[in-house]
Amino acid sequence: MDMENAGPLGSGPDPFPDPVTSVTAVVDARGTVTGWSSGAQRLLGYPCEDVVGRPAARLLGGNADIAVDLSAVLGGRSRTVPLRHQDGHHVDAELRAYASLDREGDAQWLVVATSPPRPHRGPPPQEDEVTTEEAFAQCHLPAMIYDAELRALRASAGAARELGLTEEQMRGRRVTDILPPHICTTVEEGMRRVFETGEPERFQVRGQPQHGTRERYWAVSVSPLRNPAGQVRHVQLIALDVTEQHRARDRLVLLNDVSAQVGSTLDVMRTAQEMADVAVGRLADFISIDLLDGLFRGVEPRPSATGSVALRRAAQQSVLPGIPEALIEPGEVDYYPGASPPARCLDTGRSSLHRTLDEAIESWQVADPGRAAKVRDFGMHSIMIIPLRARGITLGVAVLVRHRRRDSFDEDDLLLAEEIAARAAVAVDNARRFTRERTTALALQRSLLPQRLAAQEAVEVAYRYLPARSRAGLGGDWFDVIPLSGARVALVVGDVVGHGLRASATMGRLRTAVHTLADVDLPPEELLVHLDDLITHLRAEEGPASDPELEIVTDLVASCLYLVYDPVSRRCAAAGAGHPPPAVVTPDGKAEFIDLPVGPPLGVGGLPFEAVEWEVPPGSLLVLYTDGLVEVPEHDLGRGMALLRRCLERPAPSLEATCDDLVHSLLPAQPSDDVALLIARTRALDAAQVATWDLPSDPAAVADARAQVSRRLASWGLHEVAFTAQLVVSELVTNAIRYGAPPVNLRLIRDTVLICEVSDGSSTAPHMRRARMLDEGGRGLLLVAQFAERWGTHHGAGGKSIWAEISLQDGHP
Repeated sequence: MDMENAGPLGSGPDPFPDPVTSVTAVVDARGTVTGWSSGAQRLLGYPCEDVVGRPAARLLGGNADIAVDLSAVLGGRSRTVPLRHQDGHHVDAELRAYASLDREGDAQWLVVATSPPRPHRGPPPQEDEVTTEEAFAQCHLPAMIYDAELRALRASAGAARELGLTEEQMRGRRVTDILPPHICTTVEEGMRRVFETGEPERFQVRGQPQHGTRERYWAVSVSPLRNPAGQVRHVQLIALDVTEQHRARDRLVLLNDVSAQVGSTLDVMRTAQEMADVAVGRLADFISIDLLDGLFRGVEPRPSATGSVALRRAAQQSVLPGIPEALIEPGEVDYYPGASPPARCLDTGRSSLHRTLDEAIESWQVADPGRAAKVRDFGMHSIMIIPLRARGITLGVAVLVRHRRRDSFDEDDLLLAEEIAARAAVAVDNARRFTRERTTALALQRSLLPQRLAAQEAVEVAYRYLPARSRAGLGGDWFDVIPLSGARVALVVGDVVGHGLRASATMGRLRTAVHTLADVDLPPEELLVHLDDLITHLRAEEGPASDPELEIVTDLVASCLYLVYDPVSRRCAAAGAGHPPPAVVTPDGKAEFIDLPVGPPLGVGGLPFEAVEWEVPPGSLLVLYTDGLVEVPEHDLGRGMALLRRCLERPAPSLEATCDDLVHSLLPAQPSDDVALLIARTRALDAAQVATWDLPSDPAAVADARAQVSRRLASWGLHEVAFTAQLVVSELVTNAIRYGAPPVNLRLIRDTVLICEVSDGSSTAPHMRRARMLDEGGRGLLLVAQFAERWGTHHGAGGKSIWAEISLQDGHP
């Protein structure tokens, strides 16, 4: 290599520009050049566009150890390294790196190149000392040199500018004499560690460098300065202002917290409160969020066209305990004058930034004296008005205030608040839409559930229905109490798998089908077979659900439990389709679950159902429920049923109290699934209320049957219905003898109505027909239908029964 071009090691001219012009480059954490000064271009000949974006190692000489030297430089130690000039020759330079952070908060290094020490004897030339002095004194970075007693020896122009003191004023003073205490402790501890270890230190501090200035963040680098013997005699402190990078990072963290914490529920007020909680203390000292009133009902918002604007307070928060800045409480209505900034914000959908001395704020205070008093009392000095907009619709207004922080809001704060409000508005709008859909689904579901239970005397009933409070929406749980013939009653609970409007609609169709099949008086297992067929047909007609916004269900599947109780025989018959078994609580307080065969859910198809019969003591409790009562996130189905059993064995003064106890003991405050609960206390008819006769299959037995009925009604004191009852019995017995098969049986049951029941061995169902003028028969069932309140047919294993109910209010229906 030509020594004349070798830089300071040769005898030629020094290739470095004037030291006042910095020879610097910026290198990121990957070793890529991201900055290139004009002094560096003059030193090595490379223009900026040829260097930026390329590896810094390409600028080094060909020695394999040079990469290690660069790593040492970035590690904080100065090193003399040969650099490659654009024309190929080498330029020796002493490199020193200073750590900092880029705008994204990532590490980077400012690399400063200076002329290496010359191999000469004696003191350096006077001219070099003067030039170095000028370079340090005019350095724009805050740089200082401290001795072993931590007293300032030198201070750059940048340090003087930031601290508001001249170098002469700082010389000989410690950090504690210049900076606030909390900064001094960190800085002096760092300098002591450098003196002790000889290793550079990097840390961050924050504070006000001068009284009355804004708080700022600094990345501080403390490096050792060694004498020729290698001893650390002084330390160099350089501070880089990273306030903007730190604020940008705080904004990103705040926005991330908004995304994570706002919208955790589908409740409008809860969502607004989450936004207020996140923003207060980090962006504002006080915040209020007011929404158009229709949002709370799930209605599309429509702002007032003229005059004052009425908004309902959804949320508010303050750095002060008790939120004393607020004029109203959440849920109450606040009124804003038509010309006030919030009203204009609601009308235009644009945010605004104000100081309390602004004309708009002063006019608002004149029109609203109560708010003006709050502004004066708390020293509010900076206000932002931010619209909450989603899908192009303004939903409400957020007012952010500063009164404890001395710094006023700036344009960056306004942009941040707008981004927070935009994200919160989407969550609020989702909550509004959910509220609307939930209200619609709930109204549909309640219209499909029994509005009042049918009158019957077989059981005393209490029930509870609790809709789900989850994002999935309402489910398809239902229950019913259906009076049957012969004073019997059917208890039903069911659950359509899935949530949303489709599940509710399917539930309504199933409930109607159960009523229809119950009127036919099918046994429980046969009724479930017909329901299973119905769901199979519905699935074939509709196909799977495909709109995830309306419901969460992929197919039509349901569970059901159908139970029939006979107060005359005091027996129960039940069959289930994929449903939890019923519980029975005997009069002595012992609870147990019926060992019911686990049938397949409705909609699976092709599998049989089995029924179970058992005797029930009078006064027992029959408990039917859906899985939402016993299967919750806190425990599984098995533990839930064990808890249900223990709760049922606790004494309770009434069925209503038992329902309340089960709901409070087994369910969380916000159940994630619908819950249907039906509890019935059984009653038994006394033997004196039932009369039974076996009749011969002979037409002459009809007269005897009428006479038997007349005498029994007289003993019951039911003289007013004797004629009607004899007429109905005569027609039913005649029909059984003429068209049925033996044995023929007549039964009277005195309940809230008089039940006449005639059974025979034939399974042929009777039907009414229109008799012609001259026909002698064919009018029997027509007469029964005219004189009875209800009539029907019940099929059993041994034949059929035709029954009719006669009102006891008077002698005719």
